Amino acid sequence: MPFPYLSLVGAGPGDPRLITLKAIDTLQVADVILYDALANDALLAYAPSALKIFVGKRFGAHALPQDEINALIIQYAFSHGHVVRLKGGDPFVFGRATEEIIAAQQAGIPVSIIPGVSSALAVPANCMIPVTSRGIANSFFVITGTTCHGGISEDLRLVAQTNATMIILMGMQQLPAIMDIFISLGKHALPTAIIQEGTTENERMVVGTVSDIVAKSRAACITNPAIIIVGDVVHAHSNAAIRQLAREHTHRVA
Repeated sequence: MPFPYLSLVGAGPGDPRLITLKAIDTLQVADVILYDALANDALLAYAPSALKIFVGKRFGAHALPQDEINALIIQYAFSHGHVVRLKGGDPFVFGRATEEIIAAQQAGIPVSIIPGVSSALAVPANCMIPVTSRGIANSFFVITGTTCHGGISEDLRLVAQTNATMIILMGMQQLPAIMDIFISLGKHALPTAIIQEGTTENERMVVGTVSDIVAKSRAACITNPAIIIVGDVVHAHSNAAIRQLAREHTHRVA
C-alpha cells in the first residue's frame, strides 16, 4: 500500500522561473499532481512520471467544485501515495488551502506546505510598482475583489479610506463597483493600474486613475486573470520607465 501524503505547493505568479527550489524538489517526488489554471503548465515537466490532473478554477468557469477536489486529494493519496496540489501564487493567499488541509487531516493524511511567490507582490514588482515606498505608502492590503457570496468585501470599503496601497485579486468582475467606492470617498484622481497575466509573456497593463481605469481597461480588453493596484505607488511605474529611457539614451550617446 502506498503511503498517503499531501503537499500544497505554491507555483508562483506565472513565470515558471519564479518557483522555489523546494517546490521543484517536491514536484520531482510527486505521484499525482492536481494543478490549477494559474499554475504554469511548464512546471509539470519537473514530474515526468506523475499522474497529472487539471482541476483548475477561474471565475465563471469552474472546472471542479472544491468538495470534489478535496475528494480527489483523498482518493489519490490512498491509491497512489504522494499528492501535490499545485496552486498559482502562494497556497495561503486566496487559495482555499485551509479547506484542503482540513479534508486531508480528517482522512488521516499528513500535510506539508511549500510557500510560493504571491502574485500580489510579484506582479506589481515585475512592472516596477512597489507596494510600499518611503514617503508614499507605509502599508499595503491584499483583498479579494469578490467574496464567496459574490459581493464586495467590507474590508475593501474600510481600506479605501486609508493611504495604504490596495492590491485587489479576483476583482475584474466587480471593477466598476470597486472604483465607485473610491469615487464616493473623493479619490477620483488616485493612480490605478491593472495587470493581466503578470510575469508571463502575455502580460498586459493599463494605467490610469480611479475615474478612468474602467474605460481604459475595457478599451484594452483587459480580462482575468488580472491584479488591480490602487495607490500613489503606481506613479513609480511611469517614473521607472522614464529613468530607463534616460539610461538607454545615455548609452546611445556614449
